[in-house]
Amino acid sequence: MKCKATNVPPAGEVDIPALREKYRQQREIRVRPEGQKQYVRPAEEFSESYEADPHTPVKPRDSIFEDLDVAVLGGGWSGLLAGVQLKKAGVANVRNIDHAGDFGGVWYWNRYPGIQCDNDAYCYLPMLEEMGFMPSKKFSDGFEIYDYIRSIADRFGLYEKALFHTLVSGMKWDESIKRWRVKTNRGDEIRARFVVMANGLLNIPKLPGIPGIHEFKGKMFHTARWDYEFTGGSYRSPELSKLADKRVAIIGTGATAIQAVPYLGRFAKQLYVLQRTPSTVDERRNTPTDPEWVKTLKPGWQKERQANFQRATIDTFAPGDQDLICDIWTEINRNLVAEFEAGGWPTSPEEFMARRDVMDYRVMERLRNRVDTIVKDKGTAAALKPWYRFLCKRPCSNDDFYTTFNRPNVKLIDVSATQGVECMTEKGFVANGQEYEIDCMIFASGFEVTSDLDRRWGIDVIEGRDGLSIYKNWSDGYETLHGMMSRGFPNQFFVGFYQGGFNATTTETFNRQGQHIAYIIKEALSRGVKSVEPRQDAQDAWVKHVRETAFDISQFQRECTPSYFNNEGEAQVDSEGGQKLRWYLGESYGPGWDAFQKLMQEWRDKGELEGLILGKD
Repeated sequence: MKCKATNVPPAGEVDIPALREKYRQQREIRVRPEGQKQYVRPAEEFSESYEADPHTPVKPRDSIFEDLDVAVLGGGWSGLLAGVQLKKAGVANVRNIDHAGDFGGVWYWNRYPGIQCDNDAYCYLPMLEEMGFMPSKKFSDGFEIYDYIRSIADRFGLYEKALFHTLVSGMKWDESIKRWRVKTNRGDEIRARFVVMANGLLNIPKLPGIPGIHEFKGKMFHTARWDYEFTGGSYRSPELSKLADKRVAIIGTGATAIQAVPYLGRFAKQLYVLQRTPSTVDERRNTPTDPEWVKTLKPGWQKERQANFQRATIDTFAPGDQDLICDIWTEINRNLVAEFEAGGWPTSPEEFMARRDVMDYRVMERLRNRVDTIVKDKGTAAALKPWYRFLCKRPCSNDDFYTTFNRPNVKLIDVSATQGVECMTEKGFVANGQEYEIDCMIFASGFEVTSDLDRRWGIDVIEGRDGLSIYKNWSDGYETLHGMMSRGFPNQFFVGFYQGGFNATTTETFNRQGQHIAYIIKEALSRGVKSVEPRQDAQDAWVKHVRETAFDISQFQRECTPSYFNNEGEAQVDSEGGQKLRWYLGESYGPGWDAFQKLMQEWRDKGELEGLILGKD
């Protein structure tokens, strides 16, 4: 069935100048001068609750002292796929090291009620054809994703050497042995020839730094450490029956809360939803996988679908393209194609972007109008409307979130005027000058996604050659070759959003980075190379190329409401007091994903490891 354009208001009915001013005003209300410092690290303030693993008992083991070919720091998608690509390349002496009790990363820690992926699962779950697996529905449940991750780890033998419940505390390059000395909280010292930093984006929870948070006598937990002993139910059957006599509050209305709030509203005696900035919440349409559709799929279908998703969200559709994804992520380009086919395609990039900007405002107006059709109380509906550009915050979809506010036991408390909860007390919290008594406070306050690197990685010391700190080296912006290696840090590789080509399907980004890294490590080992790192001139040329070809989105970020996409709107300064060059979700390669992959393939095909210093001594 062909995916249809959505019914957005006509361009003539949308007052863009007025909306632009409204967006500005709403942003100014929410920007806090302390930026990221409004959050605290659980490791520092709540170590007992957040260092522990509620899912898997920690088993005692002896400390490990060994020489290792590759240490992969992480067991989520990025670490898993790096391990898979290394195994495919014939590199066998590999350990995945992770703080969790199993592979899974975000899908290991997050087991809150209602958890699902919010991207098309047929794109998001990698290697579907190779694994012979098909998601049960468009947006897979968290437990289905977790089980699938474990099946991949099992298929490629990654469990054999994996170290779980192991937190890396520091790592230093030892020039005398041409290895990284990796130390952990289990007393290990691993001398790794190569290290792959696959720490992930969603592994360290952050908590709002609310005054009096330690005074509260009730129950508190982060959604990434959901306590089913307290709420009742279980990960796979979230019947939260123990909340029937409980007054519960949840801070946040982002992607996590959108999924959890309907369950809390259904079971809690009283639910308070504390919101600073509303999300866009569209219809979900989470349909089961049609077996007849599966029968029509031809080899290569997943790559084709991922490419379609890339064009629909980051690049642009071309004449004749059909939207295979058909959800909130692809709506703007889908609507544009329908209008272009009816009235003619733009003749210049400038015309296309102007039309796209207009469609952005029209789609957001549709999403605000949707709130009024569902939420009965007019004041609540008004507070739930998002006033910002599309993609200023992560788009969400859920069929039960808005209807939850029609329940008599659910109250939305808008805290935008005070930029958050004012304080916590022994009995509850204070918002807008009023104290609310509760039994439980739940934090849906997100993760260290785009905060400073040391907060994201959670490793105290990372020192390369001559004691150079990676944190200091990158303090004024990333300096890499291809986004995966950095001068002064031999044999160290990075998986994630740093400085290269990024795919709309994050797991495809990680997979292809893992492939490139595995190639370099395989070649180094087979050639007897003890150390590899970028030449300074090659790295400088790459950084210059990336920045000269980049699309400048800084103005868009500055206009956005505070979120993890723009590091809470925090103004950054460099080490000399000037404006810091800061890329919150990495410096993306301007010519695009396909161009980046072509460049990397050509680089590998030459077989010269061009731009790298190959140390054999």
